[in-house]
Amino acid sequence: METRGPAGDGVRCMIMRGGTSKGAYFLREELPADAGERDELLLGIMGSPDPRQIDGIGGAHPLTSKVAVVSASERPGIDVDYLFLQVVVDQPIVTDQQNCGNLLAAIGPFAVERGIVTVDEADEASVRIYMVNTDSVATATFPVAEGLPDYTGDTRIDGVPGTAAAIRLDFEDVAGGSCGALLPTGNVVDTIEGVEVTLIDNGMPVVVMRAADVGITGYETPAELEADQRLRAQLEAIRLAAGPIMRLGDVAETTVPKLTLVAPPKSGGSVSTRTFIPHRCHEAIGVLGAVSVATAALLPGSPAASVAELDAPADGTTQQVVCEHPTGEFTAAVSVRVGDDGAIAVERAGIVRTARKLMDGTAFPRDH
Repeated sequence: METRGPAGDGVRCMIMRGGTSKGAYFLREELPADAGERDELLLGIMGSPDPRQIDGIGGAHPLTSKVAVVSASERPGIDVDYLFLQVVVDQPIVTDQQNCGNLLAAIGPFAVERGIVTVDEADEASVRIYMVNTDSVATATFPVAEGLPDYTGDTRIDGVPGTAAAIRLDFEDVAGGSCGALLPTGNVVDTIEGVEVTLIDNGMPVVVMRAADVGITGYETPAELEADQRLRAQLEAIRLAAGPIMRLGDVAETTVPKLTLVAPPKSGGSVSTRTFIPHRCHEAIGVLGAVSVATAALLPGSPAASVAELDAPADGTTQQVVCEHPTGEFTAAVSVRVGDDGAIAVERAGIVRTARKLMDGTAFPRDH
């Protein structure tokens, strides 16, 4: 018997791993134009709200309940527009209040797969991507063969088994994309609920604080941290207070800001991290979250700088900041310059990720 839902015979969908996340990728024109109808459809496709997402294609975790909506761009010099949507697992919520740098890693390959970008004779593709959520641009560079993405390679990223082709992501003007400024309060250090924090947005709004200041070492496992109800209550109080002063408003029902607890590195990196996204502890660290944390570590006097092991940054030079996380490490290349007026500007931010096409077909939503 044919399965049918509110979208009739279903919707074309490609499931891809991008970085350490997994999501459903759609062409914008193949989804409802009305945002409310679109979100209702996506809830039905992903299987939310349900802790197991058993009646949909979601993976029962925030990192695997993600959607990318892609279209050919009409902006000069831009190839595709990318809208990221977080589908909440256990609530009927679809939000566009953040970006996702992990799913971003597969946007260029998806654009080639769907024929938005053609690379018939090339062995490398360079796709310029407008990130709708944060009004910013990234360029993805990756290998191709016979007109299609080549996903095979020897690049390894922690949190993903095996190796794959390197996808280089270079970000332009991501600072303040959600909060309006790199440091939305204008301060390198603020104090919330008695805890020193850096409120920063270099592609992802993050509250960065020393792990020791909230009573932990910063080396605990995600399961141990999620089981610590005192810690989770304290972090949520800090997050709720941070939202308005980060220009994000009431964040009680949103997935930003994230919270990163930092400690001295243990495995030869620059800084150890534990990140809440915002209520589950990440097994790794998000792409743009890592860029924001790495930037915070380069700001003298910040909580992250106080525990990081880095050479003194030369003004305007690119620093490799290695963020240790529960399943390995993540390296972000960041260049920060301080102007004569004391203003802090990010001149470059870049990372390397991998991605892979997992499935291409038709998704059938359940009827809400």
